[in-house]
Amino acid sequence: MSSNLAGRHVRTQTSSIIATTVCFLVVALVLTGLVAHVVVTMTRSANEIDDARASRAARAAIGAFVARLGATTTDNAVWDDAYSAISSPTAADWAYENWGKTSEDYALYDGAIVTGPERSLVVSAYAKGKPFQPGTFFGAAFYQQINAAADPAKVPVVNFIKTESGIALIASQAIQPFDAAVEVPKFSVLTFYKEFTSEVLDTLSNEHELEGLSLETTPKPGSLNTPITDMKGAVIGYLVWPSKAPGSAVFHQVYPYLAASTVILSLFLIGVLLVGASEARRLRQLAQTALFEAGHDSLSGLLNRHGLLNLLAELDNSGSPPPRLHLVDLDGFKAVNDAWGHAVGDDLIRLVSKALTGCHPEIIAVARLGGDEFALVHIGSATCGEIEKTILALFAEPFKIDGRTIEIGASIGAAARNGDVPPLELLRRADMALYRAKANGRGQAIEYDPELDRERQQVAELEGLLKSAINSGAIEAVFQPLVSASTGAVTGLEALARWRTATGNISPEIFIPLAERCGLIDALGVHMLRTSIEHAKSWPDLALSVNVSPIQLCNPEFAAEVISVLQELDFNPNRLTLEITEGVLMTNPDQARRSIDQLKRVGIKFALDDFGCGYASIGALRQFGFDRMKIDRSLVWALDEGANGADVLRATISLATALRIPVTAEGIETTRQAAILRDAGCDQLQGYLIGKPMSAYDISSKLEEESAA
Repeated sequence: MSSNLAGRHVRTQTSSIIATTVCFLVVALVLTGLVAHVVVTMTRSANEIDDARASRAARAAIGAFVARLGATTTDNAVWDDAYSAISSPTAADWAYENWGKTSEDYALYDGAIVTGPERSLVVSAYAKGKPFQPGTFFGAAFYQQINAAADPAKVPVVNFIKTESGIALIASQAIQPFDAAVEVPKFSVLTFYKEFTSEVLDTLSNEHELEGLSLETTPKPGSLNTPITDMKGAVIGYLVWPSKAPGSAVFHQVYPYLAASTVILSLFLIGVLLVGASEARRLRQLAQTALFEAGHDSLSGLLNRHGLLNLLAELDNSGSPPPRLHLVDLDGFKAVNDAWGHAVGDDLIRLVSKALTGCHPEIIAVARLGGDEFALVHIGSATCGEIEKTILALFAEPFKIDGRTIEIGASIGAAARNGDVPPLELLRRADMALYRAKANGRGQAIEYDPELDRERQQVAELEGLLKSAINSGAIEAVFQPLVSASTGAVTGLEALARWRTATGNISPEIFIPLAERCGLIDALGVHMLRTSIEHAKSWPDLALSVNVSPIQLCNPEFAAEVISVLQELDFNPNRLTLEITEGVLMTNPDQARRSIDQLKRVGIKFALDDFGCGYASIGALRQFGFDRMKIDRSLVWALDEGANGADVLRATISLATALRIPVTAEGIETTRQAAILRDAGCDQLQGYLIGKPMSAYDISSKLEEESAA
């Protein structure tokens, strides 16, 4: 099960990826919108600029049209010859020859009209070289035009006027001498007009770059236009032309590229969205995988310690019935690894994991806490005894792995969650029970009891007292004599540790294992070696034997420490024998061999202690080169229990004699035992019959008595 905190962490990671992707998409869309806005604005602005230019050009075209006709009118009206001719009887003929006749194919005007001082009198009126009636052609606006131009002026009156056929530009000016020398009440008026024909429009179009220019009565939708007004300001027509829309034209040219860019950008954004979604899924899967791996054991697939504590916390918060926790430690698993290798050990772990997972329907979860330690969470009505019986039954039959038959057992510690017990405390209680189960032997199941904590507290207090006792020298050395089997003379002494307190003596069987467990055995060993040597210097003729813990011998610094003490106290190494048990030969034989060889090189001897009570082999005796073998007291006491006890003892001594290893027998309490051992070839005796462990003072006194005798 995953915790709520882990779930929130996964959701936070996913939300972060989604938010980043959405933010990127929004930024991309905003940038796309800005680019589109810029393109549209540039297109519209280019169109508007060109339209404004075209409108100015149209107005300029009209202005040029007006100026050209006005200039032509002025050139002909302000003319001395014209003024004189129009005032003569041949005015009509002169006007025809100079203006009327010319109008037939003259580019500057289409018609010429000369009116007399009386405005209603038309002297001459020709359109395209033919006479016509201006009043009919132009209407009443014509007379308004010539009335306005009757007064002499250097600037003609020019207006657009509505005609029968369309719109014309009409320019009128009084016919007058170039230099006005006379005053005439009224002047004749010369009028030129030019119709808005297609040719005129083409000319204006070419001159002012107004393609498609036309004259319309009303504005054309979608086109540009300029109004044409008469002398009263009324609109009488429109110059109309299509917009070039250069911005749109450019836009249409680049449109394929813009469209392609838009498609590419869209595909890119879709790709980003898909990649973002894929990355969010991938990160979610990675987070879930990491979360699973953080809470599960990679070998078995079960919960690990972290996952177990999370599960217990979730059960605590869910309001479910209080769980029971069972810790299972495999008995003999190390031997499997040593015998068959770690690959087989891993297969065994997987088989055990599978078996534990389905061992009982009320087991809701199984965890692997260490190499061969498992935890089972139980919720239900079954008792602890029933669950433990079910678990132990799994190991009643051997496991089969690749044709190998592997037998292992299990020790179980259980604890129930009573009251407000945190997960760590529940685990600690189950671990305390498991520790006691393992101490009691293989295949044991123990339920947690508060007494275990009290015992643990006592052990902790005892550890503190032991450390203080070592530092203060409260642990003393006593000595038990070693005598020659043939002469009975004391040849050596074995140093033994004794701890006397105000409340009573504490047995070595209690404080030495305690020192080994709590890491004080090295300090205790050096203390005993130093104390024993300091006393033994008073007995120069006797050898000294000191017991060494297997843990000491496996310490790479042990040999150097022993040599340092010998040098510091100036003690002859040839007098020192270190006694070790066979346990050191099994726990770390390589390091033990290195330490033994290093110390033997300086003259220190080694004795194998308690031979006969374990598994020490002949090969071990020869490989490690022991200088002495001490027969365990159990073989000596067996002399009194059966007929074959003496045979076993003789065979053991014969074995040592064959290997040329001297033999010491310990635990001798009767003269019969001593006689049998002497006859069997044992060369050194030790026991209560010979002498109990004594203080250094008592040893000195005993030696003085023997010397005096």
